[in-house]
Amino acid sequence: MSVLEIRDLHVTVGEGDDAKEILRGVDLTVRSGETHAIMGPNGSGKSTLAYSIAGHPKYTITGGTVTLDGEDVLAMSVDERARAGLFLAMQYPVEVPGVSVSNFLRTAATAVKGEAPKLRTWVKDVRDEMSALEMDPAFAERNVNEGFSGGEKKRHEILQMRLLKPKMAILDETDSGLDVDALRVVSEGVNRTRAEGEVGVLLITHYTRILRYIQPDFVHVFVGGRVVDEGGKELADKLEAEGYAAYVKDSKETAKA
Repeated sequence: MSVLEIRDLHVTVGEGDDAKEILRGVDLTVRSGETHAIMGPNGSGKSTLAYSIAGHPKYTITGGTVTLDGEDVLAMSVDERARAGLFLAMQYPVEVPGVSVSNFLRTAATAVKGEAPKLRTWVKDVRDEMSALEMDPAFAERNVNEGFSGGEKKRHEILQMRLLKPKMAILDETDSGLDVDALRVVSEGVNRTRAEGEVGVLLITHYTRILRYIQPDFVHVFVGGRVVDEGGKELADKLEAEGYAAYVKDSKETAKA
């Protein structure tokens, strides 16, 4: 079993007098087979958490630790984090002109696993996963994310996760921009990964609709760069009914005190 542990994580954006603290002491533990939903209003620090774990240079770690199976994630380069088993599905995937999806996927698998996958089994695996995600086989020869619809980009992110088989998958606003059919397909891809029980999932969202398809084991409410409440699926149901207003009010009152 793999374990991602985040302890008292503090993160800032900007430099010098312009530096702004975004995360203010985050504690979180994710184990293989668990799905944790990170929920909160816009600007609460959810995506900052995702990108900080992945090693984005925009974010500066000013305190705390992040470990994966006891290894110091913060001491690793971005590619070392990927090889260690961390995967980030981005809210806004970037275009890679001139690189086909098929070449990108095989190159990524080679980089993560340290050796090129056997071509015959790899082609079958890619075909099977694309079929499960209801992706046209011709998609494999298109340039990465170039001209992709929102649904195509998110399916491609889940396709990467399915093929790379990480220890921990961080899905940042995977439901953003999806119609109901694309949301169903993408959620089914995540649920297939969950059923295998080998991957921990950190699902970041501010809407509850994706949680109708992906049942979380734990729900964490983010406000003001902190986890302010935790619970099970019932907490997501409460947020659906009541929203974040009470949490935001309490956070502002705490900050003033």
